[in-house]
Amino acid sequence: MRTPIVHPSGWPRSRAARPPPAAEPRSEPPVIHEPAIAAPPVGRATIEDVAREAGVSTATVSRALRHHPYVAESTRQRVLSAVERLQYVANANAARLASGQSRTVGMVAPMLTSWYTSELTVGVEEVLTQARFDLLIGTANSAARERIFRGDARFQQRVDGVILVDVFCGEEAAGRLAEMDTPVVVLGEQLSRLTSVSIDNSRGARLAAKHLLELGHTRIALVGGHTNLDVAKNVPTERTAGFRDTLAAAGLRVQPQYLQDGDFTIAGGRDAMQRLLQLPKPPTAVFFLSDEMAFGALQAVREAGLRVGHDVSIVGFDDHPVAEAMGLTTVRQPVRDIGRLGARLMLDALDGYAPTRHHPIEVSLIERISTGRPA
Repeated sequence: MRTPIVHPSGWPRSRAARPPPAAEPRSEPPVIHEPAIAAPPVGRATIEDVAREAGVSTATVSRALRHHPYVAESTRQRVLSAVERLQYVANANAARLASGQSRTVGMVAPMLTSWYTSELTVGVEEVLTQARFDLLIGTANSAARERIFRGDARFQQRVDGVILVDVFCGEEAAGRLAEMDTPVVVLGEQLSRLTSVSIDNSRGARLAAKHLLELGHTRIALVGGHTNLDVAKNVPTERTAGFRDTLAAAGLRVQPQYLQDGDFTIAGGRDAMQRLLQLPKPPTAVFFLSDEMAFGALQAVREAGLRVGHDVSIVGFDDHPVAEAMGLTTVRQPVRDIGRLGARLMLDALDGYAPTRHHPIEVSLIERISTGRPA
């Protein structure tokens, strides 16, 4: 009989005699603990649900969500917590259908390309976007102004409310606008029959005049523009009047050759400054009714080989974002804040929560290196 060959490991090499391989222990998959996720509410949460959860009215919820300044911070946080718990998302289309509103606010301004209008628009749109409203912008030429003052139905049908920027309607036209079904907020003019927001342009100009007088200047020029406006009360006339009245109180007056038109542009300001420097007795100080005109003047002074703040002092109006880098002394008006306030007042009017009154905005003089004592 044949002897089986024995494998060195000790078990025979015969197929039948080979033991099965040892079974490896089975490992269980690791248990992953997912973070608990709050179940969404049954159905879409409404603004009424948020109001109940936060213990406030629906109007307060609306104002809190658009960061209205009249809502206390503690109340706003309570509303935001309720919004998060209920996973509330405002449905703009449903709101349009339910309210009959277009959720569009119109804004009309005379110069859409100016820095002032652009900055103001940013403030308006910032607030309206948070409230899920659209902004429709139009140019306020004379024909457009008349259509608005007549209460043109075509315009009212497209928007829920109108923000007028430097349109200067006056109290008579304001009375007609107040009778419209469409809410109107006016920016840049003080009115008694419409909700309005504006700075005191005359006071701002008085601050500029007082500053130059205190430095010892007596040959003082003024550069304005838009003298062809068809309304008696407007920004250029108010600033000019405030400046001239302050000089008159000090026994001075702006000489006719020291009154120039700069067209409220950089190029216009440069041209006006060049004309002033060519006079037999050029002024030692110039007040520009806008910073953009003053920027052009700074260029003209340097091109003439003169020193700003030493040979010629320059004051602007606005506190444009570039004014600080240019070292320009100027009258500051918070333009973007004016736009934000105007938009909030419009939303309040659409909520039925806007008593008609004027909202004054403070101005201040910002002194920089463009002004100094006369050489």
